[in-house]
Amino acid sequence: PAGPARWFLGGRLNVSVNCLDQHVEKSPNRVALIWERDEPGTAVHVTYRELLDLTCRLANTLKKYGIQKGDKVAIYMPVSPLSVAGMLACARIGAVHTVVFAGFSAESLAGRIVDSGCKAIITYNQGVRGGRIIELKKTVDEAVKNCPSIKHVFVAQRTDNKVQMGDCDIPLEEEMTKAASVCTPESMDSEDMLFMLYTSGSTGKPKGIVHTQAGYLLYAALTHKYVFDYQQGDVFGCVADIGWITGHSYVVYGPLCNGATSVLFESTPVYPDPGRYWEVVQRLKINQFYTAPTAIRLLLNYGEEWVKKYDRSSLKTLGSVGEPINKEAWQWFYQVVGEGRCTLVDTWWQTETGGICIAPRPSEEKAEIVPAMAMRPFFGIVPVLMDENGEVIEGNDVSGALCIAQPWPGMARTIYGDHQRFVDVYFKAYPGYYFTGDGAYRTKKGYYQITGRMDDVINISGHRLGTAEIEDAMADHPDVPETAVIGYPHKIKGEGAFAFVVLKEQTAHTDYVKEELKTIVASKIAKYAVPDHILVVKRLPKTRSGKIMRRLLRKVVTEQSNDMGDVTTLDDPSVVKEILDAYQKYKEKSSS
Repeated sequence: PAGPARWFLGGRLNVSVNCLDQHVEKSPNRVALIWERDEPGTAVHVTYRELLDLTCRLANTLKKYGIQKGDKVAIYMPVSPLSVAGMLACARIGAVHTVVFAGFSAESLAGRIVDSGCKAIITYNQGVRGGRIIELKKTVDEAVKNCPSIKHVFVAQRTDNKVQMGDCDIPLEEEMTKAASVCTPESMDSEDMLFMLYTSGSTGKPKGIVHTQAGYLLYAALTHKYVFDYQQGDVFGCVADIGWITGHSYVVYGPLCNGATSVLFESTPVYPDPGRYWEVVQRLKINQFYTAPTAIRLLLNYGEEWVKKYDRSSLKTLGSVGEPINKEAWQWFYQVVGEGRCTLVDTWWQTETGGICIAPRPSEEKAEIVPAMAMRPFFGIVPVLMDENGEVIEGNDVSGALCIAQPWPGMARTIYGDHQRFVDVYFKAYPGYYFTGDGAYRTKKGYYQITGRMDDVINISGHRLGTAEIEDAMADHPDVPETAVIGYPHKIKGEGAFAFVVLKEQTAHTDYVKEELKTIVASKIAKYAVPDHILVVKRLPKTRSGKIMRRLLRKVVTEQSNDMGDVTTLDDPSVVKEILDAYQKYKEKSSS
């Protein structure tokens, strides 16, 4: 039979064959990847034949150094043809990849390697982003000190600079030139593990979300084709990093399974200037452009002239991902970037769902699209809204906890090494349903609008982050017995982190401690996790059982203190005024 089906005989397949070999047989010289490097105007085109060659050589190199079916491999690299080949090479030999965003600190990287038991890591000597050098290999060296499971570090060259090479370090390209360019794909069961990807939860420790072979690939490919109306020959531009699920599903697996040409964007939206995205759209003739609201809000501030300078007539579909998009950003994206003629799909999904679950398309032709709304469930997705008592809310013009009532192919199968946590987090709150952690509103017409997280998770520039992670990091400071972190609305980032900290009594130099706290968070998690504001308070608002009432802290920061709601459960209600006074002083000091 034609198409991917022939690789599913007996329920077995290989994902890399679906993404590479099937296209190489038909059209080997079709461009698979366009790598838009950080250096402006230096795009590299990679055909399907070339990507298969890279993948097989990399796969054979992994095998040579003892990586076998079922082994875990960490990939700590920015988006590039080699990092994509690394993912596909793992898939080809049946190894499990876990990509770690190249902005994470050594400690975050080590935690993920230890949790997943990786045997090897693939990285670059250095990364390049926004004209700056990022010391990837140094970070890996720092991380690997605490990772006994790592036997080999494969080091590729992104720059010409020399880095320290140790006993377990292997120069990747050198080895690949020696390797054979043919690698027989491993026969995989449809439910074998394909990859793990770590994501934040409402408790401190990130969880390794597990996706499997067939269902994940099918779902990524179908959503890529139908949500974006991808046509053969289109250039698909998803500017996400491969360190996030968006990069897995809509830079790598979905587009390549569909034989698409996928853009790899290594730079930032404002390097060398705020016209970068649109200059790339013009030069590469991009047809679908998929980005995050935080980038749109950032660019909106620079004005329309940066957009209008470039020809965007190739664009057909625009997409938004990572957080709910606000109306102003939606309108700017639609009217200014898309000239009011492109379909704009606001897509709702999660690391756990594997692919897009709610989006305005597919739908009947010319069906209405309401600004800033995800609207319509994808094929096979059955959303329901639940009330506090765990009952399904019927009818329209209602709000509740967003759940999904039936399984779908792309859903995560477990949390690696902790299936009980998987059950507890996603299936316990509303038995018989998958609980998304998000709240939603169903409009009078029955469309879905996502209203945001219902737990202690914030979304900074599209990065999901449990407030507990930031609190745990700051609690390591010897002078800080207690902290509470909340999200607050931020003009560009969507949400920012606001930290309330209690210091030990004899602590002098509070400003010095604040700077130390910022450094700790950057080194334990990543720079984007550093709180925008740190307010020192005498104590935190707690219930009699000792639970911090973050709801009150949110009210203080969003300046809704006249409506504090029920404070009777507080151990000492006078704490509210105390914190309000401290916040007012802090605000006056900041503005002066």
